[in-house]
Amino acid sequence: MPNKFVFADEAGNLDFSSRLGAGRYFVLTTLVATDCRIGEALMQLRRDLVWEGHPVNDGFHASEDAQAVRDRVFELLSNHAFRIDATIFEKSKAMSHLAQDETLFYKTAWYYHFRHVAPKAIQAGDEVQIVSASLGTKKKRSNFRLAVEEVATQVLPRGVKSRVGYWSASSDPCLQAADYCCWAIQRKWERNDTRSHSIIADKIESEFDIWANGTVQPLGNAKTAD
Repeated sequence: MPNKFVFADEAGNLDFSSRLGAGRYFVLTTLVATDCRIGEALMQLRRDLVWEGHPVNDGFHASEDAQAVRDRVFELLSNHAFRIDATIFEKSKAMSHLAQDETLFYKTAWYYHFRHVAPKAIQAGDEVQIVSASLGTKKKRSNFRLAVEEVATQVLPRGVKSRVGYWSASSDPCLQAADYCCWAIQRKWERNDTRSHSIIADKIESEFDIWANGTVQPLGNAKTAD
C-alpha cells in the first residue's frame, strides 16, 4: 500500500492563441498527503451540504460551485494537513515547439514541476500513488498518462515505487481537493483575487513562475530559457 499520495490538477487550457478566453497562465498543482482522509471528509461534507439543501453536483468543482459551497470546502481544507506545490506557466512565453504540441507541453510542464517537488516531498523507500485529473479525448488521456509515468520514472528518488492513475476529478474527492487549491492559485495569478488563496496559503510550499524572465511574443510563440 502507498504511504504517499500525489493528487494533481491543472488550471488554464492548452490554447496558446491570443484570443479571448485562452487565458494567460497554465497552472499545474499537486497535493501531497500521507493518507486520503481529506477525500473522506469531502465526501461527508457533500452529504451534509445536500442534506442542508445546497446545490451539489457529482463532485466539488471550484469554478462551478456556489460561493456558499466554496466557503465550506475551503474551511474544510484549512483544517487538514497536506502539501501544495504549484508551477505557473505563462503560455505566451512557451517555445513554439511546445505551444504546437499539447502532449509535449504537458510532459514538459510535469517535468519542470515534479523535478522540484519530488525530492522535497518524497523520500527513498516511499511507495507513491500519483493520480492526475484526466484531460481531453481518449487518445490525449492515454498520452498524458504516459507522460506522467515517464516523468515520475525520471525524477523520483531512487528506491521509490510508484504507480500512476489518470481519471476524472468527479470520481475522486482527493482530486477535487487538488482542484480547489489549483483554482485558488489560478485566481490569484489571472485575476489578482487572493480571497481563497489566503485560506490555504499555509499549505503552499512552492508557487513558482518558472518563465518569469522569458520573452513574450505577440502571438504566443516566444522563446524562453529552461
